[in-house]
Amino acid sequence: MPRLRFLTAGESHGPLLTALLEGLPAGLRVDPARVDAELARRQHGYGRGGRMKIEKDSVRFTGGLRGGETLGGPVSLTIENRDHAVWTAVMDPIAVDPEAAARRRLSSPRPGHADLAGGLKYGRRDLRDVLERASARETAARVAAGAVCRELLRAVGVELASGVLSVGPVAAAEPQEGWTFAALARVDDASPFRAVDRSLEPAMVAAVDEAAKAGDTLGGTVLVAATGVPAGLGSHVSWDRKLDGRLGQAMLSIPSVKAVSIGSGLAVASLPGSRAHDPIEWTAGRGFSRPTNRAGGLEGGITNGEDVAVTLFVKPIATLRAGLPSVDLDTKEPHRAQYERSDVTAVPAAGVIGEAMLAFVLADALLEKTGGDSLAEVRRNLAAFLAAQEEL
Repeated sequence: MPRLRFLTAGESHGPLLTALLEGLPAGLRVDPARVDAELARRQHGYGRGGRMKIEKDSVRFTGGLRGGETLGGPVSLTIENRDHAVWTAVMDPIAVDPEAAARRRLSSPRPGHADLAGGLKYGRRDLRDVLERASARETAARVAAGAVCRELLRAVGVELASGVLSVGPVAAAEPQEGWTFAALARVDDASPFRAVDRSLEPAMVAAVDEAAKAGDTLGGTVLVAATGVPAGLGSHVSWDRKLDGRLGQAMLSIPSVKAVSIGSGLAVASLPGSRAHDPIEWTAGRGFSRPTNRAGGLEGGITNGEDVAVTLFVKPIATLRAGLPSVDLDTKEPHRAQYERSDVTAVPAAGVIGEAMLAFVLADALLEKTGGDSLAEVRRNLAAFLAAQEEL
């Protein structure tokens, strides 16, 4: 049973986004400035739209902390939506200006979005009722919750990072030994794309500019990784306890992520077994290790002590300025999909969200293994577990 869980609530233009994180041990120090830094990273990146100029995300903790430390109970936090005025003016069913609200009704669903599928499921004729919750704006709350989980991992020596591998046709080549955390050491968070290969960023900028002029959008791929992860998190004994499966579910829940590769998952499918797996070594002082990381730090659903490395495949944003062919819900006649303010690409942001989800999954697996109601107890139990591994 998971030790850690979180829920988010709120709509894209509602008053607040809220997250509730349950299962953290007591005694974990949480610095709101660190959380705000992660929220700022999520908003950064070339090709972002006008919403990023409106919002300046900042977290407010409303429960579960005292003196900057967790108490063992649920942690609640909120993020204000500065663009809530748009909701009030033209999106609320009882808006001051009903005519403006009618003009903003979404009745021509956008292919690739949750608009039509969500409307059919929940019986909503104004698809804005679906759009508002399906919007990637919700991920701000995830990033805040993930930043808190990140503090737990940092307390036991685990660090996380991400970097863009490709945008549209511009792509970095995967090393033969597989992706590791070291590949992310060269990423500059202040650069336009946070690219793993900085030399590709001018070409990425040009690709986004070209797509913007054409009214189009671009996807890409992102590497998300963690280092310092102890061996033995997750389990092979049941399908729903395998950590790679849990990682896959978490990453695929990120808007626009359509595929996930762990380690060299895609590349090894075409290799013989002799080249697809990581040899095992043992050295005094270090113990077991592997000279390559094609498995991405996971074997049999369990961490093996190497860097956990996950690649996210992000589809192009489905909101296009010209609108793809669609149907008007009222007339059932062909109609161009309605345009909503959007980005040309949000690939760099996907990496930051991926870090948050990786932090949550790893923190949950850590607490699952160590137990502990306080951070001190978690550390003691982890130390004992690692000491036992050295005796094998």
